[in-house]
Amino acid sequence: MVCALAIAGSISSTMAITKDEDASMQKSPPSVSSVPFGQLDDGREVSLYRLVNANGMEMAVTPYGGTIVSLKVPDDEGNLDDIVLGFDHLEDYLAPAYQRANPYFGALIGRYGNRIAGASFSIDGKTYRLPANDGDNHLHGGTQGFDRRLWQAQAFEEEHAVGLLLTLESPDGDQGYPGTLRAQVRYTLTDDNALDIRYEASTTATTPVNLTQHSYFNLDGEGSGDILAHRLMINASGFTPVDDALIPLGDVRSLDNSPLDFRTPVAIGSRIDEDDQQLLRGKGYDHNFVIDRGEAAAEELVLAARVEAPRSGRVMEVYTSEPGIQFYSGNFLDGSLTGKSGVPYQQRSGFALETQHYPDSPNQPDFPSTLLTPEETYLSHTRYVFSSVPQ
Repeated sequence: MVCALAIAGSISSTMAITKDEDASMQKSPPSVSSVPFGQLDDGREVSLYRLVNANGMEMAVTPYGGTIVSLKVPDDEGNLDDIVLGFDHLEDYLAPAYQRANPYFGALIGRYGNRIAGASFSIDGKTYRLPANDGDNHLHGGTQGFDRRLWQAQAFEEEHAVGLLLTLESPDGDQGYPGTLRAQVRYTLTDDNALDIRYEASTTATTPVNLTQHSYFNLDGEGSGDILAHRLMINASGFTPVDDALIPLGDVRSLDNSPLDFRTPVAIGSRIDEDDQQLLRGKGYDHNFVIDRGEAAAEELVLAARVEAPRSGRVMEVYTSEPGIQFYSGNFLDGSLTGKSGVPYQQRSGFALETQHYPDSPNQPDFPSTLLTPEETYLSHTRYVFSSVPQ
């Protein structure tokens, strides 16, 4: 198990921003810099990259897990707050995610985001067995998924953006998956206050691939309470219902007359405690929504979701080329984890909107395929756009 020997920095101590710095950053061109963040038990150094756009919006990323540690976004009055849940220190990210000590805060997820039933799948009659780290099932790439790897990082600057290019090689047999997978993720912070994420991968043997990003958001600021008053729209008229283990049943069900219907914006908390079988199974929302893509081509971005925080006025829109999006309402947060603000993260103090192919697709022949062959290139594109409305 990877553990930290030394912590050379923290997000609060090395990347704190004063009001004077906020004002100066708003007049500065985009920039990218890095500081030490800690060390792994094998001696490898871990950095923390600070990306700032021309408006002063700031993102901090560590190559460990490709983790977004902080994301500071202006509200309707221009005040910056950190809107993603996470930790000050690298050692907190090293705690085993499958023990829920670190519930994948801000991490890149692979090879397969979400669940695979029975921790196994078959390709051409051959069965591949994976780590069972969610009961009898496989979750988010296993006990040593991409969220627990030190990616190679290369910062870049463009005319109206700054970013970080992350690369990782996953060897044949890694966590039970066939083929050597070479993955690349490009984070770009643009001057129009968007976080653009492009995923690319290739393989030496046919293998399932389903990469995603697992940030937990609270648009009023991390540590500010729950997200139940946030108003959510999801551009989906169907979803994939789940069993008691949150494994899809294999069909796509209409959202008509369902408390999971977010086609019209509604507060997240308005129906979350209804006596509905699907909500009871997820202890709230933890479901894959089938995005209404219309006639859009597979590579085109479409609006998948929009969230507005009535207190801060912050708005987040999610655009993606993926066919699905997992909405998770932070149901398993229980106050045992303390965030960067020093406030414990209670239940539903953050939400995730993970763009993806459907869960358990390797075992569901009627779902869009997640198999990548050596002749193909895996491409996925998601864009989070931030703005504000007067309150």
